[in-house]
Amino acid sequence: MQADAVDALSARDINPRIGTEILADKTTLLSGEHADTIRDLLQRRGVLVFPEISFTDDEQVAFTETLGALATERKGEKLYNVTLDKTVNKQADYLKGSLYWHLDGTMNEVPILASLLSSKALGNDGEGDTEFCNTYAAYDDLPDEDKAVFDGLQVTHSTWTTLFYYEPEPALEILQQMMSIGERDLPLVWTHRSGRKSLVLGCTAGHVVGMDRRKSIELLVRLREWATQPHFVYRHQWSVGDLVMWDNTGTMHRATPYDPASGRLLQRTKLAGEEPFA
Repeated sequence: MQADAVDALSARDINPRIGTEILADKTTLLSGEHADTIRDLLQRRGVLVFPEISFTDDEQVAFTETLGALATERKGEKLYNVTLDKTVNKQADYLKGSLYWHLDGTMNEVPILASLLSSKALGNDGEGDTEFCNTYAAYDDLPDEDKAVFDGLQVTHSTWTTLFYYEPEPALEILQQMMSIGERDLPLVWTHRSGRKSLVLGCTAGHVVGMDRRKSIELLVRLREWATQPHFVYRHQWSVGDLVMWDNTGTMHRATPYDPASGRLLQRTKLAGEEPFA
């Protein structure tokens, strides 16, 4: 990537290991002329912030489509309301899992490449920030002896594992509904086509295949703490109009707690995945 392409977007790294702020007007972004630069920055930096760009719904969809194939929601919707308010999103209970570190799509053969969130309304002061951690950098910084062990491990992921984070005593019917989604064994270390490696962790991770239960839990918690150290993390405090985009294949994210009645509303578009877990 040429330096002048980055300069044209006024790109500024936020933290040394994660996050870049991009200052550009709508016309520049919607033209698609810098799509390759943006995608390269996304892969290298994990999170891109477009402060107060204030895209309309149609503009957010159009910008997403300049970067790749747009992934629609279950019923074909291009936009998804991210809120815990059930009057706005009838599936808000499902989003309770978003308050814990995760990556999207662990139940899918090919997870989405990236998500784009735009802020439409803020919640209460000090609530509802979004945190991201760089799981590429977290893997890179592991001791070599740990890498040698972790590269061969598989972890069982399931949506119902997440349920116990926010509903310690779920009703049997709800548990069975979540269990019906199934589970998948995924590599603890994702070896990407680029040759880079990232950790696959989060609240969907139940246990390490073939490992003693206690040791398995200790390992997963240890790695979550490792990957979410401050130098791997960017915390975004929302302003109305912000657009934040992140590489779902090399980061985890979570929302900080907020009052469902606070009015906080984000809208999401997604880029379709381009490679399976490997």
